Order: sequence, then C-alpha cells, then structure tokens
Amino acid sequence: MRATKHAAPQPWRRRGLVTGIPLGLLVVGVLACLALTVLTGSGTRAGRAADASATGARAAAPSGAGPAAGGGAGAAVPPTPSASPTIPASASATPSPSVTPTASATRTAPASAGAAALAGRIRPAVSYRGVATAYAAGDGSGSCLYGASDDLMVAAMNVTDYESAKACGAYVLVRAAGGATITVRIVNECPSPCAPGQLDLSRQAFAKLADPSVGRLPITWSLLSPDLPGTITIRYKTGSTKWWCGIQVIGHRNPVAALEVRTAGGWRQLPRTDYNYFLSADGTGCGGALRITDIYGERLTVDGIAVRPDVAQPTGVQFARH
Repeated sequence: MRATKHAAPQPWRRRGLVTGIPLGLLVVGVLACLALTVLTGSGTRAGRAADASATGARAAAPSGAGPAAGGGAGAAVPPTPSASPTIPASASATPSPSVTPTASATRTAPASAGAAALAGRIRPAVSYRGVATAYAAGDGSGSCLYGASDDLMVAAMNVTDYESAKACGAYVLVRAAGGATITVRIVNECPSPCAPGQLDLSRQAFAKLADPSVGRLPITWSLLSPDLPGTITIRYKTGSTKWWCGIQVIGHRNPVAALEVRTAGGWRQLPRTDYNYFLSADGTGCGGALRITDIYGERLTVDGIAVRPDVAQPTGVQFARH
C-alpha cells in the first residue's frame, strides 16, 4: 500500500514538464522577436541618420568641387572660403558711366540719285565756280553756332548755297586761278549781296591764296571728305529739356543731311534751323536714340546721349571717307 501511494504522482509530474516546455519556447520566441524588432529599428534609425549626414555633406560641398587630395571617396570635405564661387572680373556688374554713350553705325550704299537728293545744292565730285572775298572771322565762330574754331581756316557760304545750314560743317577745297589751294570749313553764312558760288574766307585763309589787297579773287571749289582724327559729338541747345530740345551735330566728316529721333512708332525727322540745330518742339525723342544721315546716305545710330544743355557729348563714331 505504501509503495503504491508513492509511485502514483510521477506520471503527473511528467505531464506538467511536457506541458511547460512549449510554454517556455513561446516565451523565448516572443523575447527573440522583441529583440530583433529593437535591433532593426535602431539600425534603420542609424541608417537614416547616416543618409542624412551624407546628404548634408553633399549639400555643403559646392558644385564642381572635387574630393580632397589623398582623401577617400566617402570622405567629408568641410567647406572652406577658397571653395566659394568666385565672380570673374569680366562678369562684374559695374555699370558704364551714364555720360558715355553707346553707338552703332549702319552704312548703306544708296543710288546716285538718292545721294544727290540728300546733298542738295552742294554735291560730291562737282566743281563750283565763284569768287572769294575776305572778312574778319574773329575766333572762327559764326551762324552755324559751333563756337570758336581750333584754327581760322574757315569760311562763310553764300546764302543760296548755305541752304538753311545744310552747308554747315562742310569741308571745301578752294583753288585760285594761279594754282594755290586751301581747305576751309564752313562755319558761317554770307548774306546778300554774296552771290551763288561765292565764298567769304577768313582773312587768314584768303592770305594763303592771294594778297588781301586783291579784294575779289576768282576761284573754283569742291566738297571734300577729309581724314579727321576725331569722332562726332552731339550738343543739346541751351534751355533744352525733355519737353523741348534743340540738337546739334558737331565734328562730322561729311555734311549732315538729316537727323531723326526714335519714337514709339519709328523714326521721326526733325526740322533744321538756319542756326544749325534740329528742333523737337514737343520734346519727342529728347534724350533718346538719334539717327544721323550724311549726304552720301550713310546712317549712324547713336544712343545714350542725355539732355545736357550746352555740353558736347562724344558718340565714338564717324562717317566714312569718300
């Protein structure tokens, strides 16, 4: 009886052991899954942090900068002042002075009939006959309002050939019957009784052709297109504003046939006065682009000339020689 009571519980203990094994395995599995999840999350966060660090390093490095010498491909290169973009001198945004104009020239080859129409009374390659007289030219200024001349090789054109200042600034070669020659620039108008073909020379210019006591000297003269060292300048008349202005062309090699101003609808030709200014009575084009045409049909377009009264402003361009 005593042996039976002690042997009976052993099968119960074996069943409890068998039942506890699966439960233990389940607990171990759950713990393993939790540990794997923790490790995976940490790895993901570490990877993201590494990616963010690498992205930040790429963003900090300037475009076009190569890896540091001797460094590995993945080495981070901290930005240095020498790696910042450098603006070349040619790309600097320094504006040009406002008083310096920009100019462009467009040359045309008009038909001879067109050139003759632009020339008016004084035409290229034509010899004119007349007489030369002399006058006291003073400082060389006159009706053309250029002001004092650099030299006194100047002349006044008769009122007919002066043609409302169209002769202003023209260079003419004057030849006396004896063969002596002189080149003069037209700066003045000789009123009646000066006849067509007549030139009233400065006393200094007349003296190079004949003795001043001669009084009246038979001559021939023709238009020149000389080799000038300078370029054209533009001057706005005293009192000019953006509402009214007078514009003068100075230092031109060939006689000026027309001056136009740019408008919203195109080019507008300005009327010329007998005192050698082109007037814009309503201010159209004052301070804007100008287009100057000589008697040969060549056009020079000039921009950047501000309304600065009584100031000769350079254009940097000149008519071609003929």
